[in-house]
Amino acid sequence: MKILLTGGTGYIGSHTAVALIDAGHQVTLLDDFSNSKAAVLDRLRDITGTAMDFFEVDVTDEVGLEKVLSERTFDAAIHFAAPKAVGESIERPLLYFKNGVGGTVALLQAMERHSICNIVYSSSATVYGMSDDLPLREDAPTEVINPYGRTKLMCEEILQDLHQADGRWNATALRYFNPVGAHPSGLIGEDPQGVPANLMPFISQVAVGRRPVLQIFGDDYPTPDGTGIRDYIHVLDLAEGHVAAVEHLASDPGYDVINLGTGNGISVRELVDAFERVAGVPIPTEVVGRRPGDGPASWADASKAADVLGWTARRSLDEMVADVWRWQSQNPDGYPD
Repeated sequence: MKILLTGGTGYIGSHTAVALIDAGHQVTLLDDFSNSKAAVLDRLRDITGTAMDFFEVDVTDEVGLEKVLSERTFDAAIHFAAPKAVGESIERPLLYFKNGVGGTVALLQAMERHSICNIVYSSSATVYGMSDDLPLREDAPTEVINPYGRTKLMCEEILQDLHQADGRWNATALRYFNPVGAHPSGLIGEDPQGVPANLMPFISQVAVGRRPVLQIFGDDYPTPDGTGIRDYIHVLDLAEGHVAAVEHLASDPGYDVINLGTGNGISVRELVDAFERVAGVPIPTEVVGRRPGDGPASWADASKAADVLGWTARRSLDEMVADVWRWQSQNPDGYPD
C-alpha cells in the first residue's frame, strides 16, 4: 500500500516508517520538524536503504496538505502529527486543540477531497484517566483529566462520527501506553526537546551524563514498592502494531478502538533497576512529591489487538533498555541540528 505518515520524522513515526518499509509498503513522510530533526531522514535511508518521499508541511496547513495529496496517491494515512506532553497541554491548551484536533480535521478534509478514506489514528491510554479497573480494556469508561487526553478522545469521536455518517470511511484508533526503546541499529530513537516529560528518556539522559539525577515523583503509592506502575512497550512493537492496523483496514473496514500494550505493569524502581543492570550504569535518584494527575498504576488488556489484528508485543524489558542505551550512548546529545 501507499501510506501517508504524518509526524513521520518523530519518535514513533520514524520507527513506524521503518516497519512499513520492512513490510513492503511505500511511505511518504509529512512533518514540520517542530518536535524532530531533519537528520532523521538520512538515518531512515541508512536503515532501510530507501530515500523516503518527504514533505515539510504542518498538518494544520490546508494549502500544504492539498499540495501533497494532489501530487501523490495514497491508500491510507497513519496520523501521528500532534504535540504530546501532558504538562504542556495544561499550560497551553489552545496549542493542543489547534494542532491535535484542528490538524486532524484539516487532514481528514484533505483526505475526503481526494477520496482517501482509510486512517489509523495515534490515540493514547491517557483517555482512560485515573481508572483503577485494571487491566484496562477498550470498553473501560473514558475519563480525560487534561487537554492532551481530551484532544485524543475528541479525535476518536470525530472518526467514529465520520464513519457513521459515511460508510466509505474506515478508521482504527490505537490507544497505546508507554512507548520506549529504539531501533537496534542505534540510528534512531527518542530525542525529546527540552526536559524529557517521560521516564525512560530521562533515565537515559541521566545515564549519559546530561542530567544529574532522576526525580521519582512519589514512593508512597499503593504498589509493591511504592512507585507508580505503567505498561512500557517497545517502540518497534508499537510500530508493528500500526502496520497490522493499516493492513487490517484494507481487509476488514469499519471503525474500531484497540489498545497496544504488553499487558504487564512495571514500576519506576523496576525500570531503574533494569536500566542499571542492562546498561551497567548507575542512576542516581531522589524521591520528590507526587505530580498532579499521576495515578498509582495503569496497564493494558491487549487481548483485542491479538484477536483482531493478530498482533502481540514481542520484545522484553531488557531489549527495551538495551536499545535505549545503544541509541543514547551513541547519540548523547540526540540528533544533530
